Amino acid sequence: MIKQAKWIANSRPLEHICPVFRKDFNCEKAIKQCTMYITAMGVYRAELNGLPVSRHILAPGWTVFEKRLQYQTYDITSLVKKSNRLEVLVGQGWYRGRLPGPVEKNKNKYKEPAGLLCEIEIVYTDGTVSHIRTDESWQYSESAVRFSDIYDGETYNSDFSEYEFCPVELLEDIDKSNLIPQEGPMVSEQEIIYPLNSFVTPKGEWVIDFGQEITGYIEVSFNGKKGETLKVSHGEVLDKDGNFYNENYRSAKAEITYICKEGYQTYKPLLTFFGFRYIRVDKSPDGLTADNFKAIVIHSDMERTGYIETSNPKVNKLFQNIIWGQKGNFVDIPTDCPQRDERLGWTCDAQVFARTASYNFDVEKFFEKWLGDLAADQSEQGEIPSFSPNVLFHKKGYKEWCSASAWGDAACICPWQMYLTYGNVKTLEKQFNSMKGWVDFLTSQVNDRKLLDGLGRYGDWVALDAQPGAYKGATRIDLITLAFYYYSTEILIKSGRILGKEIAKYEQLLYSIKDRFKKEFKDYKTQTECVLAIYFGLCDNISDTGNLLNDMIAENGYRLKTGFVGTPYLLHALSMSGHTDTAYKLLLQEEFPSWLYSVNQGATTVWEHWDSRDENGDFWSPDMNSFNHYAYGSVADWIYGVAAGIETVEAYPGFARVRIAPQPNNKLEWLKAVIKTRNGEVSSKWQYTAEGIRYEITTPCSAEIVIEGKAYKVEKGQYVFYSS
Repeated sequence: MIKQAKWIANSRPLEHICPVFRKDFNCEKAIKQCTMYITAMGVYRAELNGLPVSRHILAPGWTVFEKRLQYQTYDITSLVKKSNRLEVLVGQGWYRGRLPGPVEKNKNKYKEPAGLLCEIEIVYTDGTVSHIRTDESWQYSESAVRFSDIYDGETYNSDFSEYEFCPVELLEDIDKSNLIPQEGPMVSEQEIIYPLNSFVTPKGEWVIDFGQEITGYIEVSFNGKKGETLKVSHGEVLDKDGNFYNENYRSAKAEITYICKEGYQTYKPLLTFFGFRYIRVDKSPDGLTADNFKAIVIHSDMERTGYIETSNPKVNKLFQNIIWGQKGNFVDIPTDCPQRDERLGWTCDAQVFARTASYNFDVEKFFEKWLGDLAADQSEQGEIPSFSPNVLFHKKGYKEWCSASAWGDAACICPWQMYLTYGNVKTLEKQFNSMKGWVDFLTSQVNDRKLLDGLGRYGDWVALDAQPGAYKGATRIDLITLAFYYYSTEILIKSGRILGKEIAKYEQLLYSIKDRFKKEFKDYKTQTECVLAIYFGLCDNISDTGNLLNDMIAENGYRLKTGFVGTPYLLHALSMSGHTDTAYKLLLQEEFPSWLYSVNQGATTVWEHWDSRDENGDFWSPDMNSFNHYAYGSVADWIYGVAAGIETVEAYPGFARVRIAPQPNNKLEWLKAVIKTRNGEVSSKWQYTAEGIRYEITTPCSAEIVIEGKAYKVEKGQYVFYSS
């Protein structure tokens, strides 16, 4: 339907000013149904007769635009009148903004023009139908949004009144074959947070603290005078002296500049967003106080499905930080961070967190859309970029930031996890060729030592056993590559069997990968090496390798050294090898490095580094130090799956059947986890009582409940068990 419309654009360059497109139309007859189809080159905000057509913000979202550009469908029947005016504001967004990195290094910055494609279908009660499509009859003008960019913020002149509407330009040569209906959930406003505190820093700056790091923007309402200016900067943390700090945003300015009109007014950014807890009010109208501000949380629409609570308030806070980290980074794509000049869909972050993500929230459609882009970004040779959409480098160009082990494996790990959590075989059907392409690509690379080493380019990222000043940990990169090669091949085989594919050659390949791994790695030198060998089933003796891992951790004062590659599987590997007690010690460790260290430091989300802020209050280098990075939040899936014991059964995905085998530990008095599955709510609670350990289990389906090694086959219901 929308493909019959014509792409229109501003006919002269506007530089950073956002254009507003306008169309007036009349409806002379009674209307039965009115539907709008719309998309843009940039992000848009559409209003009909002064009212938003949807709660959707930052539409059309972020995709691999040259292959997949979403259009949205809105029912606007209730907004249509006899005489109508449609206005669509178009900002730079992800399509046209300077993504990613510093302006001077970005060759794709601020593309012109801002394109709009729209169609309105009006069905009248008499059965006739009419269409309003973008064409040469539309007009455009400059808008009050004088600048808007994902990284740098927004400038809005509410006193702007020089709207001079001009004829649009038709973009005749734009191919529409990339248009697809909206796939993912919409991004929308979710919560409102009012200031926790307002103060003047030692430097004399006015700072407002919202008490929680969020992704979103502020809204300010006040009486102002024409020409007054409000300027606001955003930050995640204060420095050790209590001053505002945002050097870790790198080149992202993350500023708002608002020029007032006369009288009472309300403003919030229209075409951008920020990651922040604090704002610094750099300039303000007279009489403004913290009471004039509030923060609006945005993220993709996701139903909350997972809950964890324990007797330890610090563990509870950690889990809340994980939830906030997911909300803050699930804004249309799974970003690494929401604040600095990056905010990219890094594949490793997504795959290590996929299980936790799918237990915390219903993310099936969210991942379906992103995996579609991952497949679209894949090269003909099967390469998967390190992030998707791959806006930085093309497959045939700069190679350093392209395929990498543990990163590209998201092509297999993420769809497999979505299948296990939601039981939708269509996920595997859609992604199977992409999964196969990745494994085939690895097969073409790993026999060349130079190529093999290249695939391990990130190593165990930001592990604590790295050399001083280095980001890569000490784990051998070829070990990481072969381990994940094995894991992805194993997933491909399982998926192929489910889909009835011919996978015999991959079954043989799996054996050869394991054989090669065992021949090349007869011993393990780091915590992460032990972890991968145990978790992926590559070690000869799981008990011996588990003992080695346990000894490494004990010798380090029961503290970890793992990075992005090893940490997600660390506690699992300990439990699999008989060291669940050590896993609990790591979970509850409060000294650096640990999950609770950041909690004790006042974190409200999960950090990028174990020591993003050290014990002296000093920061990691500002070149890469996010305080909202969800990867290490993957520890929650161990709490769900081992501590509480809620497990999926591969033969019955989507929790059609469930296995519940809790592993309590007296370091906690009690623990409870709940997951709302496609088949109902599963819950597992254990508590130490005078009578022994009391287990309370709820299952919505047939289940196997395992209590201290004894298995019970049960049907849907609620069950109580005791053990000594």
